[in-house]
Amino acid sequence: MNEPLRPSTLGEILDRTAQLYRSRFLLFLGISVVPTVVAVALICVFGLITALWNTSLSVDITVSEANVLTVLLFICIFFIALPVYLTALALASAAISHAVSRVHLGQTTTIRDAYKSVWRKGWRYIGLYLLRILFIGVIPVAGWIALVLLAAGASALAQTAGMESVAGGVFFALIAISVVVALIGYFLWMLCRLSLAFPACVVEQIGAWPAVKRSSFLSKGTKGRIFVLYLLGAALTWLLSMGIMLLLAFILALLFNAENSRNAHAIDLAIVFIYYGSSFAVQALVQPVYGIALVLFYYDQRIRVEGFDIEWLMQQAGMADAPASAPHVAPPTTPRLRADPTNPFAPATEPPQAVEFPQDNDST
Repeated sequence: MNEPLRPSTLGEILDRTAQLYRSRFLLFLGISVVPTVVAVALICVFGLITALWNTSLSVDITVSEANVLTVLLFICIFFIALPVYLTALALASAAISHAVSRVHLGQTTTIRDAYKSVWRKGWRYIGLYLLRILFIGVIPVAGWIALVLLAAGASALAQTAGMESVAGGVFFALIAISVVVALIGYFLWMLCRLSLAFPACVVEQIGAWPAVKRSSFLSKGTKGRIFVLYLLGAALTWLLSMGIMLLLAFILALLFNAENSRNAHAIDLAIVFIYYGSSFAVQALVQPVYGIALVLFYYDQRIRVEGFDIEWLMQQAGMADAPASAPHVAPPTTPRLRADPTNPFAPATEPPQAVEFPQDNDST
């Protein structure tokens, strides 16, 4: 790292993000493209299974056999494909945090080294990813489902009791809108609060739950800046997706004659593949932006709250104490070195030796 660690503004963090991404583009893209490759491979496999299944349906089979095949397909999707894809996302998030941390501190790494480093403790990062899904996604969805069930129950009771009125409907609609706004606010607040969990888990080598608490502590006072980052990332994702899809759709429209029904069907099918393919490609391109910026936010908050820049300077100068595995007791004849507690940068000096005076044994 050419520049010293210091507190940074939002503009400086975004500029540093663009600089790191541009200078190590293949590194970060290679890390983030792994979940995309896994997703495309799973889609191809299940697409092939679905095609074979549709072919088998042309043969005379019973309704019970078709139901069994449907259940098996959904079991494979939810218990094989989804866990594999979530595992790839968790490891990729941890690998990006590892790579950004090393590059930001002036060290070197590769795609293989990043994944090898996080593979040893993969269950920790998978657990952290599941905790993030629980707090950010599952709880708002559960609240929404509870609201829908409550609305259905209240409507049924109102119809049974004959208490339907315009005022009651408007009042309930206002309550529903308020709950939806509250759920969206909770989602955004929790997203910003847990955004530094992966950098903390990877850099500090702590568990999933301590990383969640660590992110909650470090994100205090910077949630607004992180929210702006997510807004910019969402805008960039939308622009890239629309640009790629419109460009490829325009090229297909020029290559094929849309008036022919067969060509029109082929174009529609190609647009579907283009849409999903561009979504995965844009995800692979944009994901490193989030990973780099969040690691920079993590270090910026540690500098602001904990003085990490001083700690890093002391480590570089060899002044920081390394954690010892066992206490070491010096021999009695060896003087212990001590440093000035008021000045941590002062060199260690020997303590002053006690001066022994001869005792006078003569009696008066």
